[in-house]
Amino acid sequence: MRYPHRYNVGVAVALGVAGTAVAGSLAGVWLGAGAAYPVTAALVCAAALGAIVRFAGREHPFTAFGAANAVTTIRVALVALAAGLVGRDADAAALWFALALAGTEVALDGVDGWLARRSGLASAFGARFDMETDALLILVLSVLVWQHEKAGAWVLLCGLMRYLFVAAGWLRAWLRRPLRSTFRGKAVAVMQVAGLGAALAPSVQPPQSTVIALATLAALAWSFAVDILWLKRQH
Repeated sequence: MRYPHRYNVGVAVALGVAGTAVAGSLAGVWLGAGAAYPVTAALVCAAALGAIVRFAGREHPFTAFGAANAVTTIRVALVALAAGLVGRDADAAALWFALALAGTEVALDGVDGWLARRSGLASAFGARFDMETDALLILVLSVLVWQHEKAGAWVLLCGLMRYLFVAAGWLRAWLRRPLRSTFRGKAVAVMQVAGLGAALAPSVQPPQSTVIALATLAALAWSFAVDILWLKRQH
């Protein structure tokens, strides 16, 4: 079966990657990050957008990509720009830049959902697109927190827990059932970005950053435990 949205998605992916490369080039000059920075950011953007199209593309039933998904594409580009800082020596300016990217990404979160509902283009693809973008941002922030020694390697669990949950679904089919949308889940997702962002701030150092990161991880673990128990009861 062919899907009429493929052309629209292809254009959106191309524009997203190109926009990331241009923004990365400008930011790289300001940060002194070198020519490899925009290339890395663009590759991350391409990989993220390609993955969501590959695994959830069939859940997009419309002929138009839609303004909501365009906003989510911008959010992916912002996350990719933050990911480009992983593995690089970062001064205070680079860390503040990563926090500004994360803050803008969170500010746009919810705009895409509102646009989807207003335009009548809400879909399972858009919901998955939004969720995976949030998960990637949390993973990038957790890596940066660990990289800059604001917390131990255990903080990576903040970013990996979503992917470990998906992997567990390969072993237990009942874990693959749709989760209910709750205020608790949305609040904890926002807390992940806020907590990891606070720990990453240049003005926050251990042990304060470690305590913040630990509280963030504890909240996420609790939220996942609640969801898993709910799925188990449904099973």
